[in-house]
Amino acid sequence: MAAPIEVTTFEPRAGTLRLPWPFTGRDEELDLVRRSLTAGRPGIAVTGPAGCGRTRLATEAVRGADCVKVAGTPETRDLPFAAFAHLLPEGVTLHRAVQLLSGARLLLVDDAHLLDDASAALLHQLAVQGRTRLLVLVTDGAPVPDAVSRLWTGELLPRLALEALPREDIAQLLTAAAGGPVEPLTANRLHRLCRGDLRLLRDLLDALREQELLTRVPETDERTWRGRVPVTPALRERAAAVLARSCPDERETLDRLAFAEPLPLPADTLDLTILERLEAEGLLDIDIDIDVEVDVDVNADDDTSVRLAHPLHGPVLRAAAGRLRARRLTGSRRPTANALDAEAAELTRRIERADVRQTPTPVGEWILAEGEPVPPWYAAVRARFSRLRGELREAAAWAGEGLAAAPHDPVCRTELALAAAQSGNTGPLVEPLAEHPGTAAWPPAARGDLDEALKTLENTDADADADPNPGTDPDPDPGTDIGTDPGDSYAVYDAVRLGAPDRAVRLLPADGVLARHARALARADGPALDLAAAELEQRGFLLFAAEAYAQAGRAHRDAGAARTARTRAVALARRCQGARTPALAGLVLGELTARQRQIVTLAAAGLSNRQIAERLTLSVRTVGNHLHSAYTRLGAGDRGALPWLMELPDAPDAQPA
Repeated sequence: MAAPIEVTTFEPRAGTLRLPWPFTGRDEELDLVRRSLTAGRPGIAVTGPAGCGRTRLATEAVRGADCVKVAGTPETRDLPFAAFAHLLPEGVTLHRAVQLLSGARLLLVDDAHLLDDASAALLHQLAVQGRTRLLVLVTDGAPVPDAVSRLWTGELLPRLALEALPREDIAQLLTAAAGGPVEPLTANRLHRLCRGDLRLLRDLLDALREQELLTRVPETDERTWRGRVPVTPALRERAAAVLARSCPDERETLDRLAFAEPLPLPADTLDLTILERLEAEGLLDIDIDIDVEVDVDVNADDDTSVRLAHPLHGPVLRAAAGRLRARRLTGSRRPTANALDAEAAELTRRIERADVRQTPTPVGEWILAEGEPVPPWYAAVRARFSRLRGELREAAAWAGEGLAAAPHDPVCRTELALAAAQSGNTGPLVEPLAEHPGTAAWPPAARGDLDEALKTLENTDADADADPNPGTDPDPDPGTDIGTDPGDSYAVYDAVRLGAPDRAVRLLPADGVLARHARALARADGPALDLAAAELEQRGFLLFAAEAYAQAGRAHRDAGAARTARTRAVALARRCQGARTPALAGLVLGELTARQRQIVTLAAAGLSNRQIAERLTLSVRTVGNHLHSAYTRLGAGDRGALPWLMELPDAPDAQPA
């Protein structure tokens, strides 16, 4: 019988000082909020899920401003004007309260969904009066007083609906918070567990550091985490909905699902009435096979499965179970081998059909998180899937997991080398690619020797022409984009990425998106390249889409269309974990004048406008004007994008000033 899973409980040390995390990933939103709070504007309401960073955004927006701050609390919802008690005399009327606060230029109201009715009415009247600029923060999913919701439904204030920080920004935040880069599979795990809740993320990261569960990867500065989940007070609080079940049968169902992870349980093995109640509270995810007829009775449907909705509920429930209960429930867990095979098969099907949109892979992630050896055949599929999505660091990490279990696995070695080459790395790691015709162009491409890379492709072309059966399916499945040999087809498509599309036009199935990209590039057709890029992005090929947009930027005759294509290319390439490929070379820096490029280089190095002005003997205003023009040409929102842009391969000579 398998041993129970060990989940430890963590209590923070008293008196620990928690410094603010760096402000990350909300530059555009910050600019919007600041503009909404300028003179003549009414302000703005900011809504979003718990822990998404509304308060931090507001704090940054009002930094240095003369601002009055109030906040709603659940304990005082029945006390009139409780949120404004520190600003108003006791027994004040609504009319008098409006008079007293109308002199405030800027009012920040945090947790406005928790305001008492009198405070909500006061806030609404201040918005109607229009003398005070308002910054109102509300949590999604919580009951909101009508007087507060009417601020945006009645068009008194514009509304900014925040979403959880994307995975790329979470990874950047973790790097700053952990004191160094976090290994990508660890960053993915943290993002998945916390679902964008930054408060929960911080608490969990503190626990990992406290218990020394966040360790350094040998020969790198990266931090990694495998193994148990430390159950923090914040995590237990977030899981109160499952821990505090008063019905024993409901708790038994939840515990069974927790100990069945990473696999779901068939719905017909559980009580349907209990499932309905738990699903109504958002505690369960029900998966019904789409191939099953609609009128099938769910009680007898073996294709309906159930799992816990929140990834943190399982660790909390397992930690709360007694030893005998844990032993009983752990012993009933089903083997994961068949489910792991099914995940790999599904990823392979998606690759073959040129559809690499993100898909759940709970079994592989479970094995990885538990610190168990990852089978090299599974790691290779995961690495390839990630690489095709443009997630190059993640691809390298999966390949590394496979090599840890089988150091000489050839497929994992190739995937690791391809991820390195397409990240601009050179040397021994990528040289093995030169031994295989399908990958031989990438070592010189990584060195920036595009002529040699194209010559390698021409030699491969000659070999293919000499072979009457070049390895592609002459009659591909109409449901696929790349025929029966996806390895050869993607290798053929590399010619498009390296700027030699004619070969791909001849060899790729004509009705696929990869061939459409090849034909558009061969014709230097900017609009067609835009369409191909959009379809590639929709299918999950973020790096391919970035490259297609970059090529469109060079093909467009209209300057506005070219600028739009380059802007999209930059935005997508920033999500590709350090990709540096020939198609992205000179993506944007060649658009700048010599002076703009000089100033942008210094700004990317971290110099302030004043420091740049002093170094170049310019006025601060002139530096600011040049940067503003550069941002417009680069499609960058602010300084945050500049270091990434400067990491691109050298651009062509800049335009004259």
